[in-house]
This record gives sequence, C-alpha cells and structure tokens, in this order.
Amino acid sequence: MTGLILLVLVTYHYMPDTISAQPTPTPTMVPIPAGRFSMGCQEGEQGCEANEKPAHWVQVAAFELGKYEVTFDEWDACAADGGCTQKPGDEGWGRGRRPVINVSWDDAQHYVTWLSRKTAKPYRLPSEAEWKYAARAGTQTPWSFGDDEKATGDYAWFGGNAGDKTHPVGEKRANPWGLYDMHGNVYEWVQDNLHKDYQGAPMDGRPWVDTTGVRRVLRGGCWAGEALLLRSAYRNRHDPGRRSRYFGFRLALGPHPGREKASR
Repeated sequence: MTGLILLVLVTYHYMPDTISAQPTPTPTMVPIPAGRFSMGCQEGEQGCEANEKPAHWVQVAAFELGKYEVTFDEWDACAADGGCTQKPGDEGWGRGRRPVINVSWDDAQHYVTWLSRKTAKPYRLPSEAEWKYAARAGTQTPWSFGDDEKATGDYAWFGGNAGDKTHPVGEKRANPWGLYDMHGNVYEWVQDNLHKDYQGAPMDGRPWVDTTGVRRVLRGGCWAGEALLLRSAYRNRHDPGRRSRYFGFRLALGPHPGREKASR
C-alpha cells in the first residue's frame, strides 16, 4: 500500500531502463515554441546592470525545458547508479523534491551525460538565450508575472519568504508557459560563459562559450536573494567547479541550437 501511495506522489515519468534493473527518473519536460525575443535589460527597467546590455533580438528554435529544477530524488538516482560521483549535502533541509544544491557546472555535466546515456535522449543544459526566452515566456516585463515586485512571493521562493532555505519544486505559481521556479529557489547553471556585456552575442539562441573554460552563467535568482535579483534579465556567474547551497540547474532537451560561438 505504501508503494502505491508513493507512486501517486511522484511526478516523474518512468521508462524502462535497458542498462540496469532500476528505473531511471526522467524530468517532466515542457515544449517551448520557436520564437524571437528581446534579450537583455529592457529600457527603463529598474536594477539593470552593465552585463545585461545591450538588449538585442534573438531567434530561438523550438526545444524542451524542464518543468522543474532537477531534484535531489533525480540526482540521487544518478549517484546510486554511479553516473554522478558527487553526492551533495542538503544543508539539513531535506532531499526528495527539493532542488538539488551544492552542485557545480561540472557536476551538472556529469548528470546530463548519465541521463542522456540512460534514456538515449539528448539532455543538456539550456543555453543562456534559451533559458531567458523561457523565463520571459512572451513577456518583456522585469519578471514574467509583470512589473510589480510585490507579486514575487506568489511565484518565487526568495529572501522575502523562503525562511533561509530551499523548498520543494513546484509549490509556487508557474510562469505563463507552465514552468515553475524560474524565479527563485535556486540559481540555475546554463551552458554559456559570462561575457562583460552582450556585444557580439549570438542571435540564434546558441550557447556563447569561451575556449578558456572561465566562469559560467547562472540564472533565475535564489532563495536568499532580493526580488530585483530574480528579474528575468539578471545574470550571476561563477567558476564551473564551484559548488554552493545557492546553485542548482534545470535541463533542456534537444540538439544544441547551432554550433557554440567562441568569444571575441
């Protein structure tokens, strides 16, 4: 009876595992339509920083993005199978459906490799443009829910309501495209390196990657940040090997949009 109850609560789609006897938890994915959007801080937007400019038009191909941030349940399945050697701590907050934390960009790549191998599907980190496009979800306001930061608590776990910890994914309202926690809960690693601004950035949604392996971009804000740091345009960054209780990630599915463009 207990097993039946657990099956009702779990939101994963399970598929046969051809490599081991254990099922592989796969994330619920949301189809993101192709489209064109203005990437960067919009004119008159409060809190704009230099690395969010200039705003520029980007064409994004259709792809799929995780409905939720990758959870401890999903990560721990990878660790149990030997695909993820890092078993990150949960800071005493609990595991399960909370977003996995204390994972680096490099760690996320191990998870992506494992899941792609297990499912024979091209999972990956989203490019920064793909992430931003999905976060905006057809809007041009600072947050996908509008321009009134008083509504932040309805859509995000952040410094104003999180109680200094993460929360299980999907408890707040989704954005207009059905994605949860795009604002807040944990910062999400994306594929790109950080550049000082958007001069010369790709206009086709591809990742913008250096050959030197320097800092990678994180998006979305986190449980400890103020509302302005949860804006769709806000960019954080850190070394790819850095692990933090503020950092997690979300998966994309589909071929990379063109070749990665080397930096100037």
